[in-house]
Amino acid sequence: MPRRRLHRLLSLSLLTAVACRPHFEPIKYTSNQALFDASLKELHGEHWDNAVAGFERLTTTLPARDPLLPESYFYLGQAHEGKNEFILAAQAYSRLPEAFPEDTLADDATYQAGISYSRLWKRPSLDAEYGETALSTFTSFMVAYPDSPLRDSAQKQINKLNEWFAKKSYDTGKLYQRRKAYDSAIIYYKYVVQQYAQTQHAKSALIGLVQSYRAIKYREEMAETCATLNSKYPGDGDVHSECPAEKQPATPIATPAQQAPAPATPAQTPEQRTAAPSQGAPPLERAGTTPP
Repeated sequence: MPRRRLHRLLSLSLLTAVACRPHFEPIKYTSNQALFDASLKELHGEHWDNAVAGFERLTTTLPARDPLLPESYFYLGQAHEGKNEFILAAQAYSRLPEAFPEDTLADDATYQAGISYSRLWKRPSLDAEYGETALSTFTSFMVAYPDSPLRDSAQKQINKLNEWFAKKSYDTGKLYQRRKAYDSAIIYYKYVVQQYAQTQHAKSALIGLVQSYRAIKYREEMAETCATLNSKYPGDGDVHSECPAEKQPATPIATPAQQAPAPATPAQTPEQRTAAPSQGAPPLERAGTTPP
């Protein structure tokens, strides 16, 4: 069969299939239950526009305490999500726990709202407004639904977002370091260490601090940061290359003359027995300002 004729037949078949499928009109359904069932069928068939139209009408016409209303909010969120309309999806999901905090779908809807917001933050280098909203949503979820089976998944989402926030601040610090703006680099590195200590970028930020302190000859701060690194990451190759552990001098063997007993120490008075407490190394200085 010639290719052009085959193309025409396929086009005619497609047009016939579209023509045979009835147009979805939410207004024609005589009951809310019938519209709900039809809209759910459209959702399962991934006919997102029809599903949005149906559930949008239900959310505006159903009585405030109708048992179909929370489900309509949830499925409206799913329909918007199917169209990659993540802001509208998050808004639809969020309406469910706001209106029905005790509903069995409230935790699912809150979790899905967080997912929708997180999908709007494409990568760490971009504006993090929606990432912050997602983190706030997941944090609220953890507080509001301590027994939800979605808690582990929500915690994984929180961890991922924190890694992205840490990377964003670390990359900014690295940029300042490359430009030899060490004071600004130190602010961002300290922020990562303070706010995101459990992330993978905390170690890199501490190493960046060491490098920045070394460049501006802040030897005491560099030594303190190296001590922190060696304590937290013993045996780590990256840490060892920046902060090689100092070797302790070997104890010399005493000669017979040196082994003579030392003279007795006079007894101390009660006042002399009061010794000052030993002072350890001060902790790593906390960031004075929050990076913009």
